[in-house]
Amino acid sequence: MTKDDKAPAGAAMAGDATGRGLSGAMALLFALACGLSVANIYFAQPLLDAMAHDLGIAPAAIGMVVTFTQIGYALGLILLVPLGDLTDRRRLIVGQTALSAIALIIVGTASHAAVLFAGMVLVGLLAVVVQVLVAFAASLATPDGRGRAIGTVTSGVVGGVLLARFVSGALADIGGWRLVYLVSAGLMLVMAALLLRLLSRSPKATRAGLSYPSLLRSTAALFAEEPILRERALFAFLIFADLNVFWTSIVLPLSAPPFALSHTTIGLLGIAGFAGALAARNAGRLADLGWAQRTTGLSLMLMLGAWAVFACLHVSLWFVVAGVIMLDLGLQAVHVTSQSLIIAARPDAASRLVGGYMVFYSIGSAVGGLASTMMYAVAGWDGVCMLGAGISAAALLVWILTASRTEAPASCASTP
Repeated sequence: MTKDDKAPAGAAMAGDATGRGLSGAMALLFALACGLSVANIYFAQPLLDAMAHDLGIAPAAIGMVVTFTQIGYALGLILLVPLGDLTDRRRLIVGQTALSAIALIIVGTASHAAVLFAGMVLVGLLAVVVQVLVAFAASLATPDGRGRAIGTVTSGVVGGVLLARFVSGALADIGGWRLVYLVSAGLMLVMAALLLRLLSRSPKATRAGLSYPSLLRSTAALFAEEPILRERALFAFLIFADLNVFWTSIVLPLSAPPFALSHTTIGLLGIAGFAGALAARNAGRLADLGWAQRTTGLSLMLMLGAWAVFACLHVSLWFVVAGVIMLDLGLQAVHVTSQSLIIAARPDAASRLVGGYMVFYSIGSAVGGLASTMMYAVAGWDGVCMLGAGISAAALLVWILTASRTEAPASCASTP
């Protein structure tokens, strides 16, 4: 029996690096794993007021829950994700998923603000398994289907981000905010067992043959070598700051009079956002066809328009629903397009490219979350809308200045 004959049962589902590509079933499993993992970062947003009340945290400071989570995520992107180009991604993915369950238990049983913040750092640190999964999916996909594969897997990421708010709100209304994290811990253990059973080992071509310190240095060097990485990292910072400006602060006006909505009701907004995210699944296909820059520009215009709609919050909640669809549709399209472009530039360094790119996602999310609650405390919802619109306008300006880049199908640049 050969070594290949001893591969896990899931190897046939996953495909390989020799041209068979990523199977649809495995792409969906990757999407589900990504959704569950990334949801852990965003469960807190509809629960900030409940956490603050339970642990005696000042309302103006509760945004630090989001900030500490994103700090952990940024550290994971720098220290853990590049390992996907050095070690077996299957082992890395299963290990991070299992350890995430322990971090969630720490959060769910926290009795002091300091323990909560420390637990959230660990949750963020381990949630970067999402990026290892995205890089693994990209390495298994064929070059002309890479954008489509990334689009499918990333739809799970955005779905997890958005549905997390509904799930956490519903569970919190049933059994309190702690129940949310304890239930998620159980689900992560189940997912770890499933991934262990079904994932194939990493293709040998993805292993860089570098020492760990050299691997980290090469990640930083990619920013100097790849202009597309610098450009798309800036977009990541801006669009995810924009997203978190909205989602971190929207719970504050909706949970207060005259709305006084429950956590479950507020979380339902995530379903509207999920609809927008699903509509953007084909953004990866557009990148494969060479329409990445046009897709980016139209999507950023949509995100800017969403803030004009959000400003009508006190007229009707339906404006908020429409704005959520616009905001998340635009963000998903930019995000998928960006990952397709940067991985196509250097497929041999997929994990390092995605990790470096997502550092800026994490920084943007942290800055947006903290700035949002601070702005709301000073200028209310109108101030938040002005902040979000300003960030969207800045992203659109960056696109105008960089859109002269010649577009070509991502698959054309897919050779190492």
